[in-house]
Formats: sequence, C-alpha cells, structure tokens
Amino acid sequence: MRKRRQTEVFSLSFLDCICCGFGAVVLFYTIVSAQSGVERVRQTDDLSAEVRRLEDEVLEGTRSLVVLRNALEKTSSETASSAARATRLVEELKQAREQGPIVDNTTLAQREHIAKLKADLRSLEESTRRLEAASKDIAPPGDAVKVARGPDRRYITGLRLHGKRVLVLLDASASMLDDDIVNVIRLRNTSDATRRAAAKWRRGVATVSWLAGQIPPGSSYQVYRFDTKPVPVLTDTAGQWLTGGDQAEGDRLLEALDEVVPQNGTSLVNAFRAIRQLSPTPDQIILITDGLPTQGESPPAIRRYIDAGGRARLFDDAVKALPPRTPIDVVLLPMRGDNPAAHAFWRLARNTGGAYLMPSKDWP
Repeated sequence: MRKRRQTEVFSLSFLDCICCGFGAVVLFYTIVSAQSGVERVRQTDDLSAEVRRLEDEVLEGTRSLVVLRNALEKTSSETASSAARATRLVEELKQAREQGPIVDNTTLAQREHIAKLKADLRSLEESTRRLEAASKDIAPPGDAVKVARGPDRRYITGLRLHGKRVLVLLDASASMLDDDIVNVIRLRNTSDATRRAAAKWRRGVATVSWLAGQIPPGSSYQVYRFDTKPVPVLTDTAGQWLTGGDQAEGDRLLEALDEVVPQNGTSLVNAFRAIRQLSPTPDQIILITDGLPTQGESPPAIRRYIDAGGRARLFDDAVKALPPRTPIDVVLLPMRGDNPAAHAFWRLARNTGGAYLMPSKDWP
C-alpha cells in the first residue's frame, strides 16, 4: 500500500492568498493616502486664496487710512485757519463799530466845512468877476493863473518853468489824504467825495493848477498821476504832449483832475519809467509827492509792513530808472515823522540840477 501524501497547511496557494490580501490592503492605503493629499492640497489652495484676499483688504484699508489721515489733517488746518479768520473778522468788526461814530461825526463836520468852502468860493468868484471887469491890464504870457481856482494866490518862489516839454508827476496815493498816518488810515475808508475833498490832496491839485497856468505859449506839458502805476490825467492823451496856453485843454485837464480819488500805495519806479513813454522825452520834470515809495515795480506777494530802510531802497531803485541829464524839481508835501524823505528828495533835486520846495500849508 502506497504511502499517502502529506498535506501541508502553508502551501503555495495559501501564500498567494496572503500576498494578494496584503497587496490589496497596501493598495487601499495608497489610494486613501492619495485622496487625503489631494484634499489637503485643495484646502491649502483655498486657504492661500483667502490669505491673499485678506492681504489685499488690509492693503486697501491702509491706503484708505492714509487718505483719511490726510483729509483729517487738511480739515484740522482749515479749521484753524477759519478760526483765525473769524477772530480777525471779529476784531475788525469791533474796530469798525468803535470807529463808526467817529467817522459819522467827521463826515458831518466835513460836510459843514465843504458847505462853508462853497459859500466862500462863490464869494471869491463874485469878487473875481468884479476885479476882472475893473481891470484893464493883461498879464504877460506865462504869468496867468487859472482864475477858476480862486484869485487869492501866492506864487511859489524858486520854481521856474524853463523847459520846452514839462512833465508834472502828481502823487495820487492814499498818503496824499493827510499829513498824519492815523488820519490817512481813517480817511481811506471813507467815500470818494470825502477823499477828493481832503485838504492835503486839494493842495496837490492846486499846485498842478498853478503849474498849468504858468506854461508859456510855445511850450508843451503833460500831467501824469501815479499811485502803484502812472496814468495820464487826460487818459486820451497818453504818450502825447499838451499845448501850453490852450485854455480849453487846460480846463479839461483840471476838470479831470477833480475826479481823481487818492488810493493805493506809491510806486515811484513805475512813475519814472512812464517818462520814457513820451516822445520826445521831457526836458523838465516836476514831481509832487509826500514821501518815499511803499512798493516797487510790482506789489509784494504777501502784504506786509515795509520799514524806512526798505522804502529808501525802493527810492534808490526808482532813481536808476530816470533818464540822464533831466532836471527833477520836487514839491514835497511831507508826512509827519517821515524825516528821511526830505533828505532823499533834496538830494535827488540837487544831483539832477532841479529845485526843491516844501510850500507852506496856506498855499495856494
């Protein structure tokens, strides 16, 4: 009897099954791990996108914060400026209220004074007509005085009209309203009629009237008024010469001068540069002013106080604009306390060969 084959538990088939099962387990683990990695990558991408979105929001918020901070600073600055402006306006309003009664009283007194002057003028005109009717003498050419401005005149001595072309420069700035700076500040805020009637300004106008009456026939003349810029009194005669002895033209000049209102600052350099606009140039210049200039060729960018040294420098700059070898006659109606002006204009008249005058307050 043949011996039976022994059966082995761990045969090849069993091992195959074991390996297959183990391989299946490994394959399942690999598949699960791969899916987990994909999920983690997807979650990481989502989180990265969220982080970028938050960073963009933070950057935009930072920019908005900078804009808001700048707006806040600008608002704070405007608030401070508005507060300062409001304080200044309150002070100006307070000063205006305090000065209101003074201006009203002054205006009333000036009206009464003007009425009295008009009555005196009518009386003088009547006397003039009587004197003209009784007089048979005719004044020689060049010695006549504009009778329409009043007969009671005392002549300025030392000022001789010797030129063939005489240019008169009349200062028409606000300082020509009075000899005292406090009264100038008060008067420059009044009406045009009040400023035209100011005593000091009327002296300047009367000086021009007297000079116009002394221009002899055969000579030419022109009258410019100036504050910050020069303007011919007869605006339609810019750059032209007027004929001496022409009564109609002289009357028209004086009527136009009566409409001038003193205002603004004083630019002497612009006044002197206007000399070159006339052709031919003048051979005698008569300057009627009251002090050193307060501004140069153009107004300052920032309004500020100018001291005596600055005004002296502006005067020196203006003198450089004068044409050479032309005599400058100066009629000074000085401001109270402005001592450097007298010496400066005296030096100008002396260096150019002209005359220097400070007429008394009772002239003309």
